[in-house]
Amino acid sequence: AAAATLIKHGGATLKKTPLFDFHRQHGGKMVEFAGWSMPVQYKDSHIASHMHTREHCSIFDVSHMLQTKVHGRDRVKFMESLVVADIAELKDNQGTLSLFTNEKGGIIDDLIVTKTDQGYLYVVSNAGCADKDSAHMKARLAEFKAAGCDVDLEFLDEALIALQGPSMSGVLQQGLKEDLSKLTFMTSTLATVFGVPDCRVTRCGYTGEDGVEISVPRSRVVELTEKLLANSEVKLAGLGSRDSLRLEAGLCLYGNDIDETTTPVEATLVWTIGKRRRQTKDFPGADIIIPQIKAKTARKRIGLVSTGPPVRQHTPILSPEGKVIGEVTSGCPSPCLKKNVAMGYVDAAFSKNGTAIQVEVRKKAVAATVSKMPFVPTNYYSG
Repeated sequence: AAAATLIKHGGATLKKTPLFDFHRQHGGKMVEFAGWSMPVQYKDSHIASHMHTREHCSIFDVSHMLQTKVHGRDRVKFMESLVVADIAELKDNQGTLSLFTNEKGGIIDDLIVTKTDQGYLYVVSNAGCADKDSAHMKARLAEFKAAGCDVDLEFLDEALIALQGPSMSGVLQQGLKEDLSKLTFMTSTLATVFGVPDCRVTRCGYTGEDGVEISVPRSRVVELTEKLLANSEVKLAGLGSRDSLRLEAGLCLYGNDIDETTTPVEATLVWTIGKRRRQTKDFPGADIIIPQIKAKTARKRIGLVSTGPPVRQHTPILSPEGKVIGEVTSGCPSPCLKKNVAMGYVDAAFSKNGTAIQVEVRKKAVAATVSKMPFVPTNYYSG
């Protein structure tokens, strides 16, 4: 996403991905997202697109995300100085979800780190945090270089598309000589995809379905997208369905559900903290985060379900007696469950699954229940 071209949109100057013209030609309704012009939906309704992804598969343009390679002998040590994961223990071509944390234990961003067999780490982080993340990595890089360490950063200028849904492997396998049944969830490979060389295919995504993200040279991304779309299983999907799909899957959106004021423990993301890292306590904010694992926190991220009017971000969460106990951070009507799903933070006393609570929608208290996440079972491919 480095050398983005710009466009005027309602008075603002937005970055556009290499698929910008392609989206418009296919009826994409363009909106501002994290400084980019992105499709919120195409000709199909949001719900139709959501269900198509759950039942078939969809292509999402995620070229706005920040892709980085970390090179050098000290690349693992460098990355571990910034994130909570145990990168050293990853097998070749295996990735993990991790968190950049600050000294106060807050979350700077969430990201996926893959330990490739090509002598570098491949990192994908959020578009909305791209400037902050790159500055954060560069500042740490300067410290490492000053200490004589061997590490370098390369910010990629590749496009990135996600193919998500149960028919993904059937569609993609036709354009791949590698056997997709050997590429399990959170593993990655370099491949030629439908004749386009130098692609990185990683089995991951943001929908809860089986899927891949494909990093592809920007000059060939339209060609690859067209080849995938030639299969009737495949449709284009936008930010609208991306949000409802990730929410049904119980996945956090940075800036909504996690930010620099939330710790991994409050956010129920303790599982991202490597076991060895809990012992060594050598990641940013460890002296705040590690004690919270045992002591618990005053508030906790929960899922909740309700019926009736939709529950949106900033909706107050109430106790059965009507006292404010927290706030919704993301919410939408679930196309799959035909009820409202949301996540938010509540006083820890109310965080147990099954707890009866209320949400205040348009000044009225509506019954809700604390629910385990994911709301809709995930279908990741583990082999």
